[in-house]
Amino acid sequence: MLGLIILASLVVLVPLLIVIWYVVSQGVSALNGDFFTKDLGGPTRAQFGQPTGMAQAIAGTFFIDLTALLMAVPVGIGAGLMLAEYKEHPLNPLLRVMNDTLNGMPAILKGLLIFTLVVRPTGTFSGFAGALALGVVMLPIIARATEGALSLVPWSIREAGLALGLPRWRVILAAVLPVARPGLVTGVLIAFARAAGEAAPLLLTSLGNNFLPRNPWNPLEYLTKAADTLPQRLYALAVSPYKQWHAMGWAAGIVLLALVIVVFFVGRLLTRKAH
Repeated sequence: MLGLIILASLVVLVPLLIVIWYVVSQGVSALNGDFFTKDLGGPTRAQFGQPTGMAQAIAGTFFIDLTALLMAVPVGIGAGLMLAEYKEHPLNPLLRVMNDTLNGMPAILKGLLIFTLVVRPTGTFSGFAGALALGVVMLPIIARATEGALSLVPWSIREAGLALGLPRWRVILAAVLPVARPGLVTGVLIAFARAAGEAAPLLLTSLGNNFLPRNPWNPLEYLTKAADTLPQRLYALAVSPYKQWHAMGWAAGIVLLALVIVVFFVGRLLTRKAH
């Protein structure tokens, strides 16, 4: 049985290691100081070998993904609480169907939804529209993970709180949620990792931008105008005719992998400290 477990682990890990090795081998040559400090610019830079970078995509990814996370986490956890703790509520069947439907919907349709509701009425692509699209991607994952984490909390904890005379909402906030914290953190991390690699909904909402804004440290510069992110820029570079841009696309993949790994590591570290 130990041998079978090791074999099963290798079956899972080997393809992942092959993907990581190939991405790193193809893109490591493009990782330099210019990659993190300069924007991509126009095609003439690639034609004449001028220094280019992905600073606009890295900054856009940070601000857009963070905004999406801030919007999706409260709503997703609230929906999960509703499904797990108030099963008798008459809205729960409808909420469950809507959550399952949203979870199974292709990401590009979520981008099309935000395009119809936000981009067309405002008449402009924006990083905020992209954050809304990614928030919709995260929402059902967080809700489902929250429901699963809360369902594992023993009912005796709830009964103990209610026996002390505490209201139901106080028992949930003070006793149930702290116990379910590791599951909640895991669900949020999985949702973030899923959304961080999505390019399709961003093509319809934030569109992309080859240049850094005048004030690259101002989040509004990315959220109110067309903004770039690593996944959509990776896609654009992959179909470009310039070899230099191909290598930069692979380098963008390295940065995305590193981002997801760091987020998971920090999340696990915080969860351990909480215990």
